[in-house]
Amino acid sequence: MSNDCPFTPWLAWLDDKRRPMLEATIALSRINSGSFNADGVNAVGRAFDQLSAGLGGAREWIEVAPYQEVDAHGEIQTRPLGRALRIRKRPDAPLRVFLCGHLDTVFGPDHDFQQVRWLDDNTLNGPGVADLKGGLVMMFKALEALERSPWAERIGWEVLLNPDEEIGSAASAPLLAEAAQRNHLGLVYEPCFADGSLAGARKGSGNFTVVARGRAAHAGREHHLGRNAIRALCDFVSALDDLNGQREGVTLNPGFIQGGGAVNMVPDTALVRFNVRLAQPDDEAWCRDRIDALIEQLNRREGIHLSLHGGFTRKPKVLSGANQRLFELTRDCGLTVGLDLQWHPTGGCCDGNNLAAAGLPNVDTLGVQGGKIHSGDEYLLADSLVPRAKLSALLLMRLAASDDLSWLEAN
Repeated sequence: MSNDCPFTPWLAWLDDKRRPMLEATIALSRINSGSFNADGVNAVGRAFDQLSAGLGGAREWIEVAPYQEVDAHGEIQTRPLGRALRIRKRPDAPLRVFLCGHLDTVFGPDHDFQQVRWLDDNTLNGPGVADLKGGLVMMFKALEALERSPWAERIGWEVLLNPDEEIGSAASAPLLAEAAQRNHLGLVYEPCFADGSLAGARKGSGNFTVVARGRAAHAGREHHLGRNAIRALCDFVSALDDLNGQREGVTLNPGFIQGGGAVNMVPDTALVRFNVRLAQPDDEAWCRDRIDALIEQLNRREGIHLSLHGGFTRKPKVLSGANQRLFELTRDCGLTVGLDLQWHPTGGCCDGNNLAAAGLPNVDTLGVQGGKIHSGDEYLLADSLVPRAKLSALLLMRLAASDDLSWLEAN
């Protein structure tokens, strides 16, 4: 890094912070925070509250709505979730930045992936080390660097740690939308790609359940009186899968199917859960029209009724002009700290989708470098912590020091 850079002394403060960041990440990874382990999610939230206490700011614990799902009998059930933590500092500053990440992981208490271990001197394997606990540790360290700098008073920041991102952020979506309205840009600490590059445009996503109901009957004596819910559901799944390839950028994935019981009984209930990915906002209406038409057609069968539950939880993230400018600024900051950053479109979703849909330009993969997330092979590259903390710190300082931020779209 050039000594001519006015931010160098404050970025240099991060040079010896690798060890404390690693220690904090390991400790947090050892706390199970599967999305439905509300106690574990809250424990991780309290740990981050303590970890960031030196930053100050107004702190607020927020209860979120319970998660709703359709059970094996086709009935809607609710499951409690952990709390969100919101921290705000200098909310009246002329420039306001929103930073966020999630407390939950995809690994519940009954999952066999619970331990943290070193695979080699640089590769840390553990649940949530990359997605997303390491990223949040690094985010708070970057904020510490900002707060030590002379530009801190020119920028306000808001942090949201939400409890349900891995299950779609349905409960925390209103919090994200609110934050988008009172801030100028967003920084999200999902892990970057394994090669260090960033996510650009993202597909949108919807999660659905279809429950098929028929009529039970004795499979031998009165088979003709029954109406087989499994058969009706299989016809729906087959037709749903046939929609793949009919519209560019749209994929439909039946991922779980359940139904029936004793084989001497005509099954009267069955269900399928499926995911839809979208490239453009108007793809949503196209999908709903086709899905509704399939259900309507099957519901014309005597004794058969299919019902649709769920919806589209995340809009596609289409890059705005302000988003392009933010990427360019991020890339320039990367070059200053020794990172040659590229960005690529992806089919994955995150809270960056929610922020973009609410009109907030954002970079949503500012977290640590690692890979194989959502698997027992998830890993973090330890030597990415300091450079990527410097990336965020420099980005915040440059934004605070800038006299021309007219490219940011008004919210």
